[in-house]
Amino acid sequence: MKVVKSSSPCPAASGKSAKVWRFHLYVSGRTSKSLAAYANLKSICERSMLGGYRITVIDIAERPKVAKADQVCATPMVIRRNPRPIRTVIGTLSDPDLVLVGLDIASAI
Repeated sequence: MKVVKSSSPCPAASGKSAKVWRFHLYVSGRTSKSLAAYANLKSICERSMLGGYRITVIDIAERPKVAKADQVCATPMVIRRNPRPIRTVIGTLSDPDLVLVGLDIASAI
């Protein structure tokens, strides 16, 4: 799986001020769990991100140095890079409520 960027329109580009959410989703190949984690994260972002979002998918087999730098211990794993502070959740992200809490999205919206 190659690095893929997915994003929603950002109101900031049209003159409105809004934060852009940035996520790194670490996967290990194009497995059913990796695909499920991406689909679940994208669905959560579509429903929750008011200011736009960007998801960068990183395959640890293709970019091991990046995974090591972010201390990836399991896959799939998502890291909320922006807004700070950094938050991490491991798994297929199948429970939206737990993902919102784990990535501290609900309190930041």
